Formats: sequence, C-alpha cells, structure tokens
Amino acid sequence: MGYSAADGDEARELARASFSDRGQKNLPLAYKVGVPPKKKLLSEFTERVKETLFADDPLYAYKNQPRSAQFLLGIQSVFPILSWGRDYSLKKFKGDLIAGFTIASLCIPQDIGYSKLANLDPQYGLYSSFVPPLVYAAMGSSRDIAIGPVAVVSLLLGTLIQNEFDPKTEKEEYLRLAFTATFFAGVTQAALGLLRLGFLIDFLSHAAIVGFMAGTAITIGLQQLKGFLGIRNFTKNSDIISVMKSVWGSVNHGWNWQTIVIATVFLVFLLLTKYIGKKRRSLFWVPAIAPMISVILSTLFVYITRVDKHGVQIVREIKKGINPSSVHQLYFTGSNLSKGIKIGVVSGMIALTEAVAIGRTFADMKDYQLDGNKEMVALGTMNIVGSMASCYVATGSFSRSAVNNMAGCQTAMSNVVMSVIVLLTLELITPLFKYTPNAILSSIIINAVLGLIDFDAAILIWKTDKLDFIACMGAFFGVVFANVEIGLLIAVSISFAKILLQVTRPRTALLGNLPTSSIYRNIQQYPEASKVPGVIIVRVDSAVYFSNSNYVKERILRWLRDEEEELKEKNLPRIEYLIVEMSPVTDIDTSGIHAFQELYNNIKKKNIQLLLANPGPVVMEKLEASLFAELIGHEKIFLSVGEAVMSCAPKASEAA
Repeated sequence: MGYSAADGDEARELARASFSDRGQKNLPLAYKVGVPPKKKLLSEFTERVKETLFADDPLYAYKNQPRSAQFLLGIQSVFPILSWGRDYSLKKFKGDLIAGFTIASLCIPQDIGYSKLANLDPQYGLYSSFVPPLVYAAMGSSRDIAIGPVAVVSLLLGTLIQNEFDPKTEKEEYLRLAFTATFFAGVTQAALGLLRLGFLIDFLSHAAIVGFMAGTAITIGLQQLKGFLGIRNFTKNSDIISVMKSVWGSVNHGWNWQTIVIATVFLVFLLLTKYIGKKRRSLFWVPAIAPMISVILSTLFVYITRVDKHGVQIVREIKKGINPSSVHQLYFTGSNLSKGIKIGVVSGMIALTEAVAIGRTFADMKDYQLDGNKEMVALGTMNIVGSMASCYVATGSFSRSAVNNMAGCQTAMSNVVMSVIVLLTLELITPLFKYTPNAILSSIIINAVLGLIDFDAAILIWKTDKLDFIACMGAFFGVVFANVEIGLLIAVSISFAKILLQVTRPRTALLGNLPTSSIYRNIQQYPEASKVPGVIIVRVDSAVYFSNSNYVKERILRWLRDEEEELKEKNLPRIEYLIVEMSPVTDIDTSGIHAFQELYNNIKKKNIQLLLANPGPVVMEKLEASLFAELIGHEKIFLSVGEAVMSCAPKASEAA
C-alpha cells in the first residue's frame, strides 16, 4: 500500500506499452474528454422533468397506436380489470374463490379486533373490508395484495384522533374525524400517484420501517393486555411504562381469571396453528381459518356457560346491515378540517408505504410488473370512496396477502370474493357475534402482530450498516417508550439525517496501481495497490454540490498533507501532481466549481499541478461553461487515471 519505486516504474512501463500499441495501430495517442453539445434551456428543462417524473416512460405503450387503441389503453390503465378480465377463466376463478374464502375467514375476526384498536365500533372494521376491496379490484394492479384494515394504521389512527376527541364522551366528533382523516389519506395517496411523486415514500428507510413496525407490534400487544386480562379501567397512554403501571396496578382487583383462561387457551391454539402452517406449507389454510374457529368456539363457550355474568367482557352488539353513507359526516370546514388533513396525511403515508412494499414483494416473487404510481391512485381512490361509505383507512395487509398468495389467488378477484363474504356476514351473521369475548379478539391481534417483529431483518441491518441499525432502534424505542407519533418522527428524522450525512460528507479514496496492470483502485480495498511516486490520486465518490463542496476540498487537501508528511519522513521525492478521479462525480454546481478553483489556487502555490480524470458529460459541460477547464488547461483533463499518470512521467512523453 506504500510507495515503491519499482512499482512506479512498472506502472509507467505499462502505460508506455499502451501508448506504443496505439502508435503501431495508427490510433490517437490519447482520446480527449468530450464536451457534449450545448442544449437549449427549454429542451434541457423538459428532459430533466421527464427523467424525474416519467423515468418509466408511461406513454410508451401508446406510441404508434391508433386513437381508438390509445383510448382503450387509457381506460385499461385506470381500470386494469378491463385488461386481465378479458382473459379471465373458470380455472382462475376457482383459485380466486378458494383464496377469497380463506382470507375472509381470517379478515372477519381481525377486522372486529382492529376496529377496537382504532377506538371504533366493530362494524366499521367489517365495513372497511367490504367497499375498499371492491374499488381496488377494479383499479389495482397487484394480483396478490389483500385489502382491509391493518393493525399498525388502526393503532396510529386511533392514537392521533384520540388526541383530539375522546372516543367515549365525544363519539360523534371522533367518528366524523376518522372519516375525514380517511378521506384526506385517500387524497394524499391519489395525489402522490397522479403527480408521480411516489418516490417521497422512499425517504422512510427500510431500517426505520423495520424498527417502527416492531415497536408498533409491541405497543399493540401491550394494549391487548386490557382484553387479555379482563381489565376494565386501563390507561389511554400507549407507552410501555404507563401500560405496565396500569397492568400491575390492577393485579389484585382488576384481573379476571376466566378471561385469562379463555385468552391463553386460544392464543396457544393460534400460535400452534401458525407453527403448523410454517412447518408444512401445504397446510397454510390451518392458521388462516384458526381465528374464525377460535371466535366460533369461544362464542359458543360463553353462550353455554354464561361466564359473561362473571366478569368476562363480550362484544355485545355489531350493527347489522351494509355500510351507511357518511358523506354528510365529513368535515370540510372549521378547525376540524385541518385536524383531518394532518391525521390523514400521516396515516395515508404509512398505509401507502406498507401497501407498496407488499405489492412489490409479491410482484418480484411472481415476476410481473407493478406500477407504483397506479397503485397509489388505486389505494387513494378506494380510501376516498371508503370515507363516504363509513370506512376508515384500509390498505394492504401482509398476513392476509401472504395467505392470499399461498391459497392460490390468480387475480384481484379474490378481493371481490372476500368482500362478498363480508357483505353476507354484515347482512346475516353479525347478531351471532353478540357473545364473542373480547379476550379472543385480543388473542387474535397478539397472534397477528407477532409477525411484524422481524428479528432476522434487524440482525441483518446490524451486520450490514450500523447507522441503519441506529435508525431502526431509534424508531423502535420511540414507539415503545413514547408513542406512535414520536416513533414515526424519529424514524423520519433519522432517515433524513442519514441522507444529509451522506450528501454533506461523501466518501473519498486514495487510489493506487494494481501490480501488472494499468488499473487504479482504492488502496484500502486493495492493499497490494502501490502509490505512484510524485503523484497522489484521489477519487471523489459523490456529486459535488454546495452542501459538500467545502468538505470535498478540505478532504483532498488533507489527503495531500498526509502524503507530504509521509514522504518527508521517508526522504522520498515530493508530490508534484494531484489527480482527481471524477468518474463517480455525476454532477457539480457553482459552489463545487468554486471549491475546485480554490483547490487549484491552493496547490499551485506549492508547485503542484491539478489533473482531472474522466469527468462525465454534465460535469464537463459545466467545467467548460465556467472556464475552469480553460483555467487548468484542457491538456490537464484526461479520459482515464492511467493516461493522467502517463502524462506525469517525462520518460513516457519522450517515448510517445
């Protein structure tokens, strides 16, 4: 990794041989770095906008098509059901029918439990698995995603709205704000898709999402201790300290042993069926129908034994009938409008992040294309429509989507089948849930949220990137020890902090020559690489902007200072050339150019020459426009590090 005269001579010999070969083949001694032709301002602006917002070229399918075909493609783009519906067959329907029945048996008990997380009556969870899946089936492009309420969004919505209205004493205002938030969650999602701004959800890093989901799972599990233990007076706070105080504070007079027995027995049953499903994938239907079996058996048990008269809390009533209209309940004026927008944007973004992640996972697994922006429009539309039909925020459920996939779903028709079964439940079966114990709903939710804790992902994040792990743990502890909003805020803040850190402190590397080659690589990655005497080669691994230009300049000068001190200690020849490898520099702004001018002036005082290697077209265009290329001399800008090193060797010049 250090200096070696022999290695330096060998590098020069290789470069000289390369130049000699070019001479024999009558090729130019060295290619000059090209300057792209100058574009008109409007043309350049149009290209940048197209690349930013339309990178996937969404209009490609419309090219060279007659007007009628373009109109049909446009309709199919909005309603994909018109596309896949043409090839729909009885064989596909059979798969969708089985999958629809399977996820319905899972979603019905979950929906009743999740509505309690949102502090809403049980029927609202069922409503949200009736209308939104129908809308998504017509507009969504994922074949596997199963739509409905999910634990994380239900808890988030319940927590945020509870800060504004008490769900018991201000029930009407609470319900109206829930519908309003759902409306604006849909507006947010649809707007992101229509404006093609879906990349904004990527600002919440994978590590932060892993921590946030795990923390939320713990919080949801702790909240279920109220129903699991039969406690009537429970804290409204969600942090672990408040919950544990509430639990242990009521141990002598608040716990109900009959409730605990029911909850424990069925939780063990649910966990056992989940284990069976994991061990034998052909038995995927066992954990899928286990929640419904648990509800049926526990309801029968309570009805026969009447333990509800001994302190076991029951559902009591689920309103019968399909979704009533809630258009008149939406807030479009007054102070509650701003509250609805704020809550809707936050819950909509979280719901969108989960749904898009699920959709992409199954699309990659089954090798089909998923248009993220179209998905956002579909999800947004279903929540807008849902808010007008007494639904709260619905999105893709990972557990249900996984069951949907394993059950053999072929298209989004499985959501329609599930929706029809929920409709029949609302019309015919809801009175039968009267004696369903709250304890079984708690067991079902605890069993469901355990899957949100991904230990393997957390361990992998720790091994891969320690900064990502800090983001993961920050989000986790924020949710567990504070609340969902704080955890989300920490997750977003750390994600942005990481981006800022990477932008403002880009990596730089000292390059050396690999033995018996003309290749120059990072000397830390390749210890056998040798430095070229009299030359220091630095690579900048980022675009150079106002946010990092001064750091890049100072870091290069520090590399130079350290090398000079090392040479002085070893009594070796001084540095005469600084080569900056600019292949990774994708862009540069005026601050970056100014920093390079300062670098040039600084090293010129030390009689050190500045050479640039392989600047890209955008960078080269700006170096020309700013006259920096003229300042250092066009002959000091090279196509490769090898050619730049060759120019530093007088013997090589003579040989040429």
